[in-house]
Amino acid sequence: MLTETDRKLGNLINRLIRKENLTRKDTKDAFITIIDQKTTDMQQGAFLSALTAKGESSDEIAGCFEAIYERDTTHVTVGDHFPVVENCGTGMDTQKTYNISTAASILGAAGGIKMARHGARAITSVCGTVDIAEALGVDVECGVSIVSESIEKANIGLFNGMSPEVHPQALGRILSQISFGSTLNIAASLANPALPKLAVRGVYKKEMMLPALTVMKAIGYRRALIVFGTVDHSEKGMDEASVCGTTYLSELKENGDMDEFSFRPHDMGLGTHAADELRPAETIEQEARQFVALIRGNKNGARKDAAVLNAGLIYYISGHAADIPSGVKQASRMIEDGAAFKTLENWVTTQNRTPDKGFETLQGWLS
Repeated sequence: MLTETDRKLGNLINRLIRKENLTRKDTKDAFITIIDQKTTDMQQGAFLSALTAKGESSDEIAGCFEAIYERDTTHVTVGDHFPVVENCGTGMDTQKTYNISTAASILGAAGGIKMARHGARAITSVCGTVDIAEALGVDVECGVSIVSESIEKANIGLFNGMSPEVHPQALGRILSQISFGSTLNIAASLANPALPKLAVRGVYKKEMMLPALTVMKAIGYRRALIVFGTVDHSEKGMDEASVCGTTYLSELKENGDMDEFSFRPHDMGLGTHAADELRPAETIEQEARQFVALIRGNKNGARKDAAVLNAGLIYYISGHAADIPSGVKQASRMIEDGAAFKTLENWVTTQNRTPDKGFETLQGWLS
């Protein structure tokens, strides 16, 4: 028998079907109902589907974020004496690539930037953020205190968005049951336990750029870049800055202004590459080996260019570079002088309940 809660959520679903935007409060209340499992799985899926089909407003994304962060996120304090930065993509993009954002975050950390990452396992690809980190030797199931310590000592840490240590109630359950892009791709990724105020965030469709940036401004980010990359002569896109076509960006500046701009790879001193050169390997083992080769400086071409380009955005938004091209150059030096691989070694041993195991796992990919 349907409950009053079911009926209330059903009314909101009908409004979404009629293409009506919900208020921030209505959306927050709906997601609290979902998180608390106070309605059926069918109703939960219908709400997410209807909201996605309508297209999410900024208020709806913000309401979803508030529900997840307040109801289902373990909070930590990181960076009382230093700013922390996050970089991530929403996933669900149509052009599949290797895990560029993880490579970029390591290059950022190698330059002294404190990276507080928040990611998930792959839903539609071989290798998500959590998958590649685990394969490299990072302990992705550890408690949040170990992640916080890793951010402080190794300049990088990853909160596993599908772990009950990070989201104890419902997020892992929900994400494991859906295979389509939804509000959660933005809102859930924003629910970072460290709540950084600086970020580079990729989205899987251009229409999400301004709503996502508006939400980030509303919830307290100081500076942010929203990124959508394209592929020349293709309708496909990626939730990363692209070395295969034009990259579109929306920027939140320190004074609260928002700006939009775009660039081509050559504007950043890089070549333009075929999208196939960025495709992930067929297995996680092959991917880990290629990833380590990149970080060690043994792989040039499209993979390296994509990593340093996206790291350049991190250097810029964190204030470590005056502009993106300068950031790209700094990121490239991190590979060339060995700082990137040293950072990776520090990460797999610091974010680990068994440091020796992390080190041994990473060393296994060097042969």
